[in-house]
Formats: sequence, structure tokens, C-alpha cells
Amino acid sequence: MEKLTQPEEEAMQVLWKLDGGFTKDVLELLPEPRPPYTTLASTIRNLERKGYLRAEKLGNSFRYSPLIKAEDYRKRFMSAFVGDYFRNSYKELVTFFAKEQKISAAELQDIIRMIENGEAK
Repeated sequence: MEKLTQPEEEAMQVLWKLDGGFTKDVLELLPEPRPPYTTLASTIRNLERKGYLRAEKLGNSFRYSPLIKAEDYRKRFMSAFVGDYFRNSYKELVTFFAKEQKISAAELQDIIRMIENGEAK
């Protein structure tokens, strides 16, 4: 699975939310400032080339459908992120957020409870 650029990831987020759609559908749901239509069309073609999307010709345009589930991408992205920035240590990741006060003791206790109860699987 090839890494996505920021514009590609933003387009995929919309396509996952819609479960597929046309370039104009994606453009309407992207946050401001939106890219030009032609730029987005190129981004979407790159996603197809990378194997993230399938194109189906309908009339004069193409409808794009995700070939990769959002959850699968999220798992791969997080694994690479933890590997690149936290030496493959999820403990270091959580410690970072605790030190930055981005996670509370109550949230950590909830996570521990989930792990102990097998809910995290």
C-alpha cells in the first residue's frame, strides 16, 4: 500500500465517507480552501493508479469506488507512524500524549479497562 499525500488522503476520506462517488461529489465535501476541479481530478486519478480506487465509466464521467477500507488504511498508517516517530513503541506514543496533556488519567484508565476486559480486540 503506497503512502498517500495530504490531498490524496483528504480525497480518500471523502470517498470513504460517501462509499464512492464522482469528482464533483468529493469537491463539494472537501474543506475550504478547495482545490481546483482539475487538480482534484488529477489527485483522484493518482489514487486509482496507486490502487486505492476503482473507476467505473458512467456516461461522460467516472464514478470512483474505494478498493481499500478506511480501517485497513488507518491500521497501516498508524503502524508506520508509531514506527517512524516512536520506535515501534505504543507505550512511547501514549507517554508522549500524557506528557503533552492530550490524554487524561480517566481516559488512560478507560483504555486499561478495555484491555483488561478484552474489548480492545
